[in-house]
Amino acid sequence: MTTAGSSTAAPAYKGWRGIRRAFGTPSALTMLLLGFGSGLPFLLIASMTLSTRLRDVGLDLGSIGLISLASFFYLLKFLWAPLIDRYVFPLTAFLGRRRSWLLASQLLVTVSLAALALSRPEMGVTTLVLWVLVGSFAGATQDSVVDAYRIEVAPATSQAALAATYTLGYRIGMIVSGAGALYLAEFRGWQVAYLAMAALMALPIVTTLVCREPVAPEATVVRRIDFFGAFWQPFTSFFSHNGLLLGLVLLAFVGLFKFPDQVIGVMAGPFYLDSGYTKADIATVSKLYGVWLGIGGAFLGGVCVAAFGFRKMLFLAALGVALSNLAFLLMAQYPAQIWAFYAAISADNLFQGFAGVVLVAFMSSLTDRNFTATQYALLVSLANLPGKFVGGVSGFIVEATSYSTFFVLSALTVVPTLLLLAWLWQRIVEPARDAGAAAGGGGSSA
Repeated sequence: MTTAGSSTAAPAYKGWRGIRRAFGTPSALTMLLLGFGSGLPFLLIASMTLSTRLRDVGLDLGSIGLISLASFFYLLKFLWAPLIDRYVFPLTAFLGRRRSWLLASQLLVTVSLAALALSRPEMGVTTLVLWVLVGSFAGATQDSVVDAYRIEVAPATSQAALAATYTLGYRIGMIVSGAGALYLAEFRGWQVAYLAMAALMALPIVTTLVCREPVAPEATVVRRIDFFGAFWQPFTSFFSHNGLLLGLVLLAFVGLFKFPDQVIGVMAGPFYLDSGYTKADIATVSKLYGVWLGIGGAFLGGVCVAAFGFRKMLFLAALGVALSNLAFLLMAQYPAQIWAFYAAISADNLFQGFAGVVLVAFMSSLTDRNFTATQYALLVSLANLPGKFVGGVSGFIVEATSYSTFFVLSALTVVPTLLLLAWLWQRIVEPARDAGAAAGGGGSSA
């Protein structure tokens, strides 16, 4: 397995010199603002803000878990990512291959958030589910394009740093759509909250209009294949590059890496309410204090990957995410105690942020830049798919057992991930070490 590199040889910097060089990569501001656009709709469409809203209007836990499956497009974006790699979006083709899709998806996200603002789940969930489907499709498309853009504007040695910058914007978007939306819902109602979030999508839309289209390699393979080849060649390329066995193990490892975190995501909002915390408490602790800790964890992850490489950081991140789930036992044992809420959120968000950047940088190193959107979308979908589906029935698990049992079981799911990492340990090639020899065509710095 080799990592994707730039079209020109890149010096292999390690330690603090590598950190300074990686975080000095251009396009950081662009990635910050595009990250904000990706992070803003996620909680409103596919995660805690939506589930909190549904619980707030009286829906049962089982129904909330099932409704969360309507956001499944976030898990299946690799299915249409080949079209994003191969074609420009017709109506906005003047912007180029990446930005044409980006603008179209951002506009559709804006429309879906406005429609969700006008829906009334307490009167019936059909309309809400339909707009969750539309919003998750648009949000997933936006994420695919932003990921491809990030990988194409910088060499592999800078991906951890750009991932940290992107994560900063993403987490700020989550602060706004988490804490901001909950505060607005507490004092002005859910309709005002969702309309305000829709209006804030203007910021990433303007960024898309003014940012630069990344320059693709002159001999890019994707330009030379037909419509059907656009779908199968990214997958055959991945396995021909890594081999069948290693390729399958890599996909399984990515799929299980975030499982402990993903599986508890749907139940987080209902758990907070059932533990006696108000929406304002949740906004303050989980979506304001917690998200800033996540940002700190993200930058710590970027620094550690730039300084020390992947292997040890993958181990630390996987173990930390699983063990941080046990911190929620404090909230289960001491309901309505604000100190327990702060302690659990501190552990959870710090390791979430750290692990997120480590995984993003690792997945970026696995992509062939001729099929950036498709291969990365496949990896991201795999990183979320197992936990998302189990999360869809997590309400029934909690009702059959208890919140405490659920958190313990979620932490134990790290065992197969660590076993796969042990097998991969000597097969992972560090990007900074291999950067000068990497061969895939890179993008230009913008």
